Parts: sequence; structure tokens; C-alpha cells
Amino acid sequence: MKSGELAKQTGRTISKIRFYEAQGLIEASRQSNGYREYLPQTVNILQIIVGSQACGFSLNEIRPLLPTPDMEKWNRPELLASLKRKVEEIGVLQKQLRHNKRTLQQVIRQTENRPPDMTCSQNAEKMMKELGPPPVKPKRPSAPKVRAPSHT
Repeated sequence: MKSGELAKQTGRTISKIRFYEAQGLIEASRQSNGYREYLPQTVNILQIIVGSQACGFSLNEIRPLLPTPDMEKWNRPELLASLKRKVEEIGVLQKQLRHNKRTLQQVIRQTENRPPDMTCSQNAEKMMKELGPPPVKPKRPSAPKVRAPSHT
């Protein structure tokens, strides 16, 4: 399959497909005329890449999880471990978002209910004291070091 056909089937631009190829995420063989030729399974691999990015995976996190170009072998243990790590990261983010939402709702209530005899700056100062210092942003766990894939 040529680049244009792959782009049409996946909704990706040719430049994005070439970017993924340059990043080592997909492979193409070169014909004698210089055209790239992709395996039909590349459509599925691109869907995995795009779906993984939508779930919050970086390209560096995706790379070791992809199957072989023919989609015959996967590194199942690494795939499962990465999926579980991402679920944990999402849980931490959800907790932080719930906290942020409560904080913003509190600021809204206090702003809407400012006593008439209090200036905006006095109300803001009061809110800042009540809210306290901003929480420390949780560190995102670093991706594991890439090992040579042992596809199973």
C-alpha cells in the first residue's frame, strides 16, 4: 500500500505517516522507483498509535508496546504493565482534577457572596488565606527504559 492510500484509510496526513516512520513506529519498504510500500497491517498499527496517544501515551511510551510490523507478535507483559501504569496515572490526574474543581467552586462561591462592605482585594486576600498554599504537583512517573522487545 502506498503512502496516499494509507493516508486515506487512516485519516492521517502523509507528513504524519512519514513522521511516525522516522520515529521508528511504522516501517515501509522502498520500491525501485523510490515509493514507500506499507504492509496492510500498518493501518491497524496507526490506529493503535493514534488511540494510544488519545489515551495519554507519549510516542516514547508507545514504541516498545507496538507489535511487529506484521502484527504477529506483541510484548504482552510490557503492554499490560504499561496499560496498568497509565490507569494509575489517570487515577492521580482524576484526583487532582477533583481537587481543582472543588477549589474553583469555592472561589466562585466566595466571589459571588462577597460581603458588600468588603473590597475585592480584601475578599481576595481572605480567599487566599482560606485556600492555603497551592498543592505540590505530583510527579509523573518516568517511562521505563526501553528494552529490546521480546515479542510473544
